Amino acid sequence: MMMASMATRAVTDRLPKVIKPKTHAVLDYVMAGTLIALGAFFWKRNKRAALAAMACGGATVATALLTDYPGGVKPVIDFETHGKIDAGMAGLTATLPTFLGFGNEEEAKYFRGAALAETIITGMTDFNASSGKVLEMPKRDQAI
Repeated sequence: MMMASMATRAVTDRLPKVIKPKTHAVLDYVMAGTLIALGAFFWKRNKRAALAAMACGGATVATALLTDYPGGVKPVIDFETHGKIDAGMAGLTATLPTFLGFGNEEEAKYFRGAALAETIITGMTDFNASSGKVLEMPKRDQAI
């Protein structure tokens, strides 16, 4: 898992940071809606996949609602922390099919596709955009 994490970080660190907080919020809700819809779609044929999709969708909605960005309702999580949660959610989404025993079934490919989309969105998001943080070099006589 550590190798996968390092590989993901190596790829996402190189992506251009073009997604701003408002766009990220819209993509979060689209992703959540997609996962919840997949849960409904899988309900009759694979309960484990359905429950996993709904859990991922629900966690995505909860994170979005609690983030301090446009689209958030109760700003409990700062946007930078939201990015770290998103990275973890992408990993969870990718591994849930294997963990729940349907990793070799047709439904697993939807989870892996969703995880890839989450990874790309997270990698292309500028998580410093809403924080107002400006990175400055220390002054010559200022201690680091």
